[in-house]
Amino acid sequence: MHGRTANKELDPGRYLRWIRAGIAVCAIDLPGHGERADVAMQAPERTLDTMRLALSELGSVIASLAAQEYSGVFDLSRVGIGGMSLGGMTTLRRLCDPHSFKCAAVEGTTGWLDGLYRPMENGLPALQRWTSVHPPELIREMDPAQHLNEFVPIPLLAVHSEADQMVPFACQREFIDRLRAHYSGRGADPQMVTLISWAETGAPLEHVGFGRFSNDAKNAQAEFFRKYLF
Repeated sequence: MHGRTANKELDPGRYLRWIRAGIAVCAIDLPGHGERADVAMQAPERTLDTMRLALSELGSVIASLAAQEYSGVFDLSRVGIGGMSLGGMTTLRRLCDPHSFKCAAVEGTTGWLDGLYRPMENGLPALQRWTSVHPPELIREMDPAQHLNEFVPIPLLAVHSEADQMVPFACQREFIDRLRAHYSGRGADPQMVTLISWAETGAPLEHVGFGRFSNDAKNAQAEFFRKYLF
């Protein structure tokens, strides 16, 4: 799943890597994006509304992959999930509800939305663009970090630029630490959670792709899916 203001055709090179490895791919437009564009839904203050709607759609999207028109291309017993930025937040929140995913990969995102949207309350420097955008009760509902008790341990790959100006690395690092502790508490190996980061990449806002490390990031993600889906 792509990020806010983007579309499902954002990075075909990523998908081609997976397809060449024998992995069937389904990329979707988030609500209000791409082929169903609604400019109002792409505004920062609608981020969590978009996330909530996307979560409500994922079950039917996955079920539709069994349709005869796909000629059995998708093996629903071996499904991974992933996303970047808002798509990554949606991925991490989805993993807090019952599911059958075998693995997940996210990038440029965070599973600690309270830290992102209420940084001063959490001892973090504030990003003016996000401060007080969402009501606390909506953050609480959508925040993966506040629903970790239901997060079943599976292999997870997270990729991030430490200089990200949109989703601070500190927010994702804190979530990863909490997630690893949760895995340990559930008797699972915390090393199932892999975090790859670079000090800086040269990408726009250090958020849109990974600049000179783009190939490394895509290769790592492709190898991750090959490892856990076959």
